[in-house]
Amino acid sequence: MATGETGFDDVTFDLVSVQYHSLKAGHDYGQYVRDARNAGRDDIAEFFEQVMSEDSDRAKRCHEFLKDLAGSTPATK
Repeated sequence: MATGETGFDDVTFDLVSVQYHSLKAGHDYGQYVRDARNAGRDDIAEFFEQVMSEDSDRAKRCHEFLKDLAGSTPATK
């Protein structure tokens, strides 16, 4: 596995990055849901809830991949 400038292999770095951005977006979407509900747009709030759920699932999947990688190969040089 190629090791990037961070000292971690590229795949691990990529998974951590996707996981971080998914979790960060999920946090932001909570505000979007509240904004839509406050505007009386339950349809849009439901859309944001769906997107939030998808990001949560994505973050969980990254976590599982990271656990698998940690158990099978060294994460650093």
